[in-house]
Amino acid sequence: MACFVYVLGSADGKTGYRTYVGWTTDLDARLTRHNAGTGARSTRGRRWVLLYAERYETRGEAMSREWHLKRDRRFRRKVGR
Repeated sequence: MACFVYVLGSADGKTGYRTYVGWTTDLDARLTRHNAGTGARSTRGRRWVLLYAERYETRGEAMSREWHLKRDRRFRRKVGR
């Protein structure tokens, strides 16, 4: 089953722009859950758009890449513009 690592973006009145990194097997359903307020706690109350996604063959590869992207602030700033 294919897995995806994704970066979401949301306009934020305080900091300008906020990003969120996660992984899933269904991008459309996951984005819908984030926007419905039933996704991760840190994504609630915001309107999110998909900025970037990568496809991986295994869950382990996707989770590893997610870990790295969460710590790569330069990449997240670049994608968020």
